[in-house]
This record gives sequence, C-alpha cells and structure tokens, in this order.
Amino acid sequence: MKRTGQCFCGGVKYEISGRIYGARSCHCSRCRKAFGAQASSYALIEPDALVWIQGQDLLTTYPAGGALAKQFCRICGSTLCGVVDGKIHGITLGCLDEDQGIQIEAHIFVGSKAAWEVMPDSVPQFDAFPPDWGNAQEN
Repeated sequence: MKRTGQCFCGGVKYEISGRIYGARSCHCSRCRKAFGAQASSYALIEPDALVWIQGQDLLTTYPAGGALAKQFCRICGSTLCGVVDGKIHGITLGCLDEDQGIQIEAHIFVGSKAAWEVMPDSVPQFDAFPPDWGNAQEN
C-alpha cells in the first residue's frame, strides 16, 4: 500500500511504499519540545520506503549530523520524519494524508510526561521503551 504525506504548507511531499509499524506516542521532554505538544505520534518505516516527491530542498535536519535527528520543513516547521545514523527511521503520523489502519500501540516515556497531561487507559503505557523493543532508538 502506498501512502502519501506532506508538511503544513504543502511545500514538502513524500510517498511511502511498504509497511508503517510500531506506532507510538512519545511523551519524553525531548519530543514535547520538538513538537510543541504533549507528545509526538510517530511510526517506523523501512529506511528505503520513503521517497521525497517534492520539496526535499526545503528540509532541515536538526541536529545537523546528529545520530538521532528530525527533518522538518524550513518554511512551516512541520516535522516530517526521524533520522537515525543518517537514514530515515520513521515518520510523524500527523503529516500523513491518509491514516487508515494505523493505531497507536503504546505510549512511551510516560515517566517523564508533562504533569498536566491526562493519559488514556485504552493503550499500554511504559515509563521508557517497552521491554520487548530491545535497543530501539528514541524518536
């Protein structure tokens, strides 16, 4: 199944071929600051599954050269994907054009969530990464 996504201003667009998996909502302080929200909604993809179809020149990577980074549109600020060791690791769910079939599987890093956030009871919660995720990278 092919899916498309784009930033808020529409300047950056992408297409994903392949599965989107491991959807999570991360509540760590790093994600709260990066997204200006109580959490980031993010899912994993295979590194070669995403193709930029417009506006790749508008992407900014932060931190530049970091092992863990985010790529966002320099015009509107939408965070589009996470990068691990220079390869696209996953996508932000809010930038997908169609999201059927995707469900948040876990709320992670709830041990450092904002004090004002009320967590739903319907999805598993973890203070850090779930134990069965091994050495997964935080995004």
